[in-house]
Parts: sequence; C-alpha cells; structure tokens
Amino acid sequence: MKPHLFILPALTSALLIVTGCQSDSHQPSAQPSASPAAAATTPSAPASSPAPQAPAAAANTVTAPIRINAGGGVVKDATGVEWLADTGFSGGDVIERPDQQIGNTTQPEIYRSEHYSMDSFTQKLPNGKYQVKLHFCETYDGITGPGQRVFTFELGGKTFKDFDVWVKAGGFAKACVETVPVEITDGQLAIKFTPQTENPQINAIEIIPVR
Repeated sequence: MKPHLFILPALTSALLIVTGCQSDSHQPSAQPSASPAAAATTPSAPASSPAPQAPAAAANTVTAPIRINAGGGVVKDATGVEWLADTGFSGGDVIERPDQQIGNTTQPEIYRSEHYSMDSFTQKLPNGKYQVKLHFCETYDGITGPGQRVFTFELGGKTFKDFDVWVKAGGFAKACVETVPVEITDGQLAIKFTPQTENPQINAIEIIPVR
C-alpha cells in the first residue's frame, strides 16, 4: 500500500505542475515571451509617430494664392477672382475711389482702393518659395506727374529704392505690377515701406506659392 501512497502524490504533483504551466502561460510565462514582442512593438509605435507629423506638414501647405485688396473690402474682380479685405498693414490709412477708370489691366476693381502712408505689411506663411505681386496705380488727383510720389519698399532681402508709381505705370490711373520672388524661412512675409516724397501707397498684394 505504501508504494501506492508515494506514487499518487507524485502523480498528483506532476499533474499539478503540468496544469500550472498551461494556466500560467497566459500570465507570468506569457509576460517574458510577450514583453520582447511588446518591446519590439513599442519602438515601432514611435516609428509610426511620423504619422502625426504628416498632418502638420499638410497644414503648412498653401493650397491657393493669398490675394488682398488693399484699402477695400472683399471684392470679386472681372476675371472672377476673389480678393480678401484690407489686412496685414501697420499704420497708414485707406481710401476708395469706386468710379475711377483704370487702364492697363483686366482687373480694375482692385485698383479703386488703396492703403497709403503705411509702415509695413506682414503675412504669416509656411516656409517656402513664393511669387509676391505688388499692385500699384496712381489715382490721387494731387499727383500730376513723375517725381511727386516716390518711396522705397523692401521684401525678401531686396530693396526697391526711388519707386515712382507714375513712372513705373506710365501715367495717371494706369495699373502696374511689381513681381518679386521671395523665399520664406521664418514663417512670415514682411514688407517695409519708407516714404521719400509724399506717402507710399499700394492697391493690392498677391502671394502665390511656387511649387
């Protein structure tokens, strides 16, 4: 009878050990084998963290040009393009001349208002390359010839000194556009205006991303 007494505990303990290993395989023993896998997947989760950066990059993409009607409100020009209301200027004043006839353009609407006597213009932008188009037209009847309105403006590391709208456009109420390639590296376009004779003035600003 004693042999049976010793064999039964041994068999019972053996059965208990086997049963214990199977049940523990989902807890302690699974932890060691799963933890390398978890450790492997944890670094790969940060590796997929560039996914949050994709939206950020997308947010920094300019999908359309920015067009500002300096001195006026929102306007749709004769070509069907919409221009935003006057914004981004520091200092100066605005005026509109809604009945003024404008030459040299298919978009006369944007030249019938102006921002003048301003110190600067700023616009936040994603870093990158742009074409900045500055639209000018002399419509103030107090200016009757060249040399009566002369100013300097600076943008993108370039200085345009002795800028005379009358000379550039070829006379009164004639539109002209100064196109300046600019590379933005600090998240902002900045234009500085300095008076020489009379006040600086501008009719519209167009910012077009270069792809």
